Amino acid sequence: MPAEKGSAFLLKVGDGAPQPAYQTVAGLRTTQLSINGDPVVITHKGSGGWRELLSGAGVRSVSVSGAGVFTGSTAETRLKAGALSGVLDDYELSFESGERLRGRFLVTRLDYAGDFNGERTYTLALESSGAVQSL
Repeated sequence: MPAEKGSAFLLKVGDGAPQPAYQTVAGLRTTQLSINGDPVVITHKGSGGWRELLSGAGVRSVSVSGAGVFTGSTAETRLKAGALSGVLDDYELSFESGERLRGRFLVTRLDYAGDFNGERTYTLALESSGAVQSL
């Protein structure tokens, strides 16, 4: 598998429609995705001293974080509105290979910063709610 460009790792937000159209959150310089699993341990005396996990059980989640330059795009405005209202929204992560992950996420953190004579930047964190689909 060839290496993929980090600039092609895009965060997109839905438009709120039942079948959402997605728009790229502009100005992201860095993005990170974490797929988390909280396993169910079923170790017992007969496990021979080795931990055993129950396949398919436990809690799974996806966390997304990013940082970038604020441009005032429609997608950034929607993201900020979601952060202020605490409402779940549809998000999509797309990769250079064409793979996409879609699901409902909550903006759990949105920070803005700026320096005198500098650009206004932001960092964000999203947490999944429900299943995240790989397309």
